[in-house]
Amino acid sequence: MYKHILLASDGSENAVRAAKEAVKIAAYNQDSIIDVVYVIDFDKSKTAVLHSNSNEEIDMERRKKNSKVIQYLQEASANYKTTILRGKPGQEIVKYADEQSIDIIVIGSRGLNTLQEMVLGSVSHKVMKRAGCPAMIVK
Repeated sequence: MYKHILLASDGSENAVRAAKEAVKIAAYNQDSIIDVVYVIDFDKSKTAVLHSNSNEEIDMERRKKNSKVIQYLQEASANYKTTILRGKPGQEIVKYADEQSIDIIVIGSRGLNTLQEMVLGSVSHKVMKRAGCPAMIVK
């Protein structure tokens, strides 16, 4: 079954739902690991840097966004690790999945920025179109 599961997370409620599905998938194989991938979008990070007082503050905000997902994985006693990438989320998730020989990508259907989704298309849609492995979109 699936051994290396990529869970794309942005801290949204849909990411928490995706985490629940990733845990279900991981339950089929004791050796499974859930790789929680959070992508720092260059465009958003520029704004964060300009409006923050320190690098520690920025780092704390990023960790806080993902805390619900991490908390759920800990409560479920899931075997997981976290990976932080930088760039455009859709592209970086697919690139990382290819480089790490990911068996399946699990991603929420909608992230934190719905306005950007309407204009540019959703990250989940971009991942689904470009992924070289199976991908699951969780609603």
